[in-house]
Amino acid sequence: MERFNITITHKKQVLDFEVADYLHHTDEHCKFEIYANGEFVASLEPDRHKHLYVCKDAGIVKPEILNLLADKLEALPQPNWKLSLQ
Repeated sequence: MERFNITITHKKQVLDFEVADYLHHTDEHCKFEIYANGEFVASLEPDRHKHLYVCKDAGIVKPEILNLLADKLEALPQPNWKLSLQ
């Protein structure tokens, strides 16, 4: 598992999150886990077209924020996504 920080802006507010990337994940676990201040927010999983969808939502942040997070993650180079989609 690799962890990194990601920042998004929503309605002029800067929001910081920590992402746990499960490099060798299986179907038993979602690819990305998102945390805010150490609290679990959501898990995201790529579909076969490498678009992220929410597979677990703790209901802590609004759906539009989850969409912004997914968009930002999709824009990052992720060569290991191929492993998760085989």
